[in-house]
Amino acid sequence: MITYKTDSKESLESSEASMPVLAMCYDFDKTLTPPDDMQAQGFIQSVGYNEEQIKQFWQESNELAKKNDMDNNLAYMYKMIQEAVGHFYVTKEKLMEYGNQVELYEGVRTWFERIRDYGLEHGVRIEHYIISSGLKDMIEGTEMAKEGGAFTKIYASAFMFDDKGVAVWPAQAINYTNKTQFLFRIQKGILDINDTGVNDYIKPENQRVPFRNMIYIGGDSDTDIPCMSLVNANGGHSIGVYDPIKKDKDKVYKMMRHHRIRYYAPADYSNGSKLDTLVKQIIRKTAAYEVLEGEYIHCKYEAEE
Repeated sequence: MITYKTDSKESLESSEASMPVLAMCYDFDKTLTPPDDMQAQGFIQSVGYNEEQIKQFWQESNELAKKNDMDNNLAYMYKMIQEAVGHFYVTKEKLMEYGNQVELYEGVRTWFERIRDYGLEHGVRIEHYIISSGLKDMIEGTEMAKEGGAFTKIYASAFMFDDKGVAVWPAQAINYTNKTQFLFRIQKGILDINDTGVNDYIKPENQRVPFRNMIYIGGDSDTDIPCMSLVNANGGHSIGVYDPIKKDKDKVYKMMRHHRIRYYAPADYSNGSKLDTLVKQIIRKTAAYEVLEGEYIHCKYEAEE
């Protein structure tokens, strides 16, 4: 274990800045939360659908998308606004209220800080990212996000709000392969979604977070597959999680057979769980590997000079 003796906040920050970065990327629905989508944990019910009609909301949304050659995410966002008419205005504050009601898997609330601390103990700086087709404003309403510091960045579908704070148009729709752009942003350290520098070439040794230092954790959503495949194929660590109550492993078995993931575990984020142990093993491996990688780069540059 690597320990750092520091006499000041500045020296501690300097120590962290020199550490390799391990980026942990998560889907949200069915990854950090039990099987129901975030919209179905309060919002859909509040616009007139009872528990038995929740599937109807999604069926109508999917039919809308199919009829108009429309992205499924844009369809559900449009339907949310339309169905709310006569009930309430869809505002950022309202969406955050619903986000605060979302149920989380065991251990999620303390996971991000615990894993970050464990990384620092081993000389690895952990950064947590959300890459989700769900709604950014609802994710920002969760306990972890509201407290600040849990996530380096949240990439998720989002609304544009007018001058009265009411949602009027999609600002961002994240789905399938367009999720992968955010992995490249993390790789290059270009996190602003409007920064075209993400397309610039950066030498492998100058990449802020090479793919080998990424963990992607996803549930049973098909939108995770492109990200999982990209990370897995480039030396990173893709982990499929499944509901620990239902214990249905069909999806993770399929992803394993198709080389989408490298590992799978129950979605239990508590200390000492299988997932917790697996991630800590990856952190220790990263710490050891990056020492060797640093030596390789030193030798490479010396030989070139």
